[in-house]
Amino acid sequence: MSRLPDDFLRGSIPPLITPFRNNEVDYDAYASLVEFQIAQGSHGILVNGTTSEPASLSVAERNKIVDVAMEAAAGKVTVAVASGSQSFAETDALTKHAVKAGADALLIVTPYYSRPPQRGMVAYYEALTRDHNTPWMVYHIPGRAAVDMKLATVEELHRLCPNFVGMKHASLDLGYVTDVFEAVGDDFRFFVGLEELSFPMMAVGACGLMNAVGNLAPRVLADLCEAVWKGDLFEGRRLHRQLFEINKAIFYDINPIPMKYMMKRMGVLPENEHRLPLVPADKALEKRLDGVLTRAGLI
Repeated sequence: MSRLPDDFLRGSIPPLITPFRNNEVDYDAYASLVEFQIAQGSHGILVNGTTSEPASLSVAERNKIVDVAMEAAAGKVTVAVASGSQSFAETDALTKHAVKAGADALLIVTPYYSRPPQRGMVAYYEALTRDHNTPWMVYHIPGRAAVDMKLATVEELHRLCPNFVGMKHASLDLGYVTDVFEAVGDDFRFFVGLEELSFPMMAVGACGLMNAVGNLAPRVLADLCEAVWKGDLFEGRRLHRQLFEINKAIFYDINPIPMKYMMKRMGVLPENEHRLPLVPADKALEKRLDGVLTRAGLI
């Protein structure tokens, strides 16, 4: 594995939502969301992650979003690009574009729906990443991808791919994190992918957060990371509890349905619009989320 600078690829790197207007991607609104994250102190942004509804976007749209993000970030924060898709061909095209655009790092989801064997995942990632030097990470989300990456597979990729540097771990298996560190070393970049494990996973060595809730409260997530880095676990625990209700609220329905409604209510997002098969929050959910936002002091 490549040795990364200590201050590179760490901290709160929220997966941004994709704004739509009249069923088209609102690229100007997307640029504003990048600027919002920078102003609020996020350490980076994740482009085209699960929260961005990538399954409803074309390859051309995802690539243009990358270009918009790179221009809006203007080198001020880390830009990680999620370049995975269901097919190898699409993932290859998305990955090559992100590399050419100058992404700081890549996040490539485990192949989903096909449920490949472990040796298939090794071959898949090795083929996707052999021709570039951009640091890349596995997006490990077994609940959505229906495939689990075993420890031995992580070790094999670590041996084969020098620019394999980390993982976004969206699973309740906290012990897996320590197992991986023991197997490949503490330089491995582990990002938390489930909000409820933000503080616990950072306490055992995760380098940062790639949490959807960062669309709503970016400053608090950045503060949580910085508290853990300073060794102030009491402050980290306080911030974890401060976030706990809103962390749960973003999963009151399928992400990002609650997220987009709350962002619209906060004035961060101009339109609460989705592409089918996702639909906006219904009235009962809106009322429930209004209560969360009020208690959190966000409206």
